[in-house]
Amino acid sequence: MEIRPLTPAERSYTYASSTQIEGQTGTIGHLRGDFATTGYGFYTTWFDTRPQWKSDEFKAELDTVINALREDKGLLHNRYDMSAFARRFPESAMKGSYCTEYGFRIDTEKHAFLIRCNPTKGDYNFYCYCYIKEWLDRHIQNAEKGIRFIDPHYNEKFRIPDGGKIIITYADGEKAERSCRYIDEYHTEVGNNIFHICEFAELMERNGSTYEPKIAEPPPKAPKHKDLER
Repeated sequence: MEIRPLTPAERSYTYASSTQIEGQTGTIGHLRGDFATTGYGFYTTWFDTRPQWKSDEFKAELDTVINALREDKGLLHNRYDMSAFARRFPESAMKGSYCTEYGFRIDTEKHAFLIRCNPTKGDYNFYCYCYIKEWLDRHIQNAEKGIRFIDPHYNEKFRIPDGGKIIITYADGEKAERSCRYIDEYHTEVGNNIFHICEFAELMERNGSTYEPKIAEPPPKAPKHKDLER
């Protein structure tokens, strides 16, 4: 079984997505787990997204993947082995909501398992998002085109990568930062709302607002040994 670090384009798929993205990527559900206070426990909870896709074949594959990762020195053996595993793959480091996290992917013939790890005591230590592989890869490939932002006359203003951010400046001068996700060539998710790209441009013009891309921050560096096991 091959495990590899996530590519930058895959990292957004280790978090909850909108129902539109879930449907397009074939999101089956996700497994959340932690190693308890000691670092040696193993407690998990499964969350359904599309239970109609949770076939017996998928359930067997999920069991095989998790059991393999639970082996000695494996990613999910315990919190300390997770830290050691992450140190072996510094390219797996990614910026989480409040700390550096680590992302890995495992594929079977039909399914993809994307794992986000946080080897921090007192927190959930991993999330494993499960997908229909063909659907996920197709969506990622389409999303590589970037998210288009246009003016009301359909002239392209700029593009940002899937998962990138824009800064909106409202008529009163107040600014807001919004994360964006690729839906398809003509639709995008801005914050918690989905817009046709022309609809968004018209709304901004009507409200007297402007919008621009936020410069992407450099990727995080993997913490040193002592930081990973805190």
